[in-house]
Amino acid sequence: MKLLINLIRNLLGCIIAAIDFVTRGFKLKRTAEAQQQVATEIEKLSLYQFFACPFCIKTRRAMYKMNLPIVKRNASQGSPYREELLQGGGKIQTPCLRIEKDDGVEWLYESSEIISYLEKRFV
Repeated sequence: MKLLINLIRNLLGCIIAAIDFVTRGFKLKRTAEAQQQVATEIEKLSLYQFFACPFCIKTRRAMYKMNLPIVKRNASQGSPYREELLQGGGKIQTPCLRIEKDDGVEWLYESSEIISYLEKRFV
C-alpha cells in the first residue's frame, strides 16, 4: 500500500513538474553587469529539494522567474545531500534554502519564506 501511495505521489509530482515547465513564463531581464552581480551573490545559496515536491516546484518556479540559477541539491533517499540537510538544518524537509553568511549558515524552510527572502534580496 505504501509503495502504491509513493508511486501515485511521484506520478502526480512529475505531472505538476511538466505543467510547470510548459507554463513557467519568462525570466526577469537584467543588464549583464547586474546579472553578474546576482551570480556572485547566489554562490552562497543552495536549494535542497525533491524533484516532484509541489512546494519545491513552487520555489523553483519563482527562482526561474527571478532569473536566479541557484544550485539545486536533491535530498532524496540515498543522496549525500539528504544527510547534509539533516545535519545542517536539523530536519529533512524541503524546500530548504541554505544561506552562507559571514557569521555562519542559515537554513530557511518553507517555500513562501524562501520566495519572500529571494524577492527582498534580488528583485
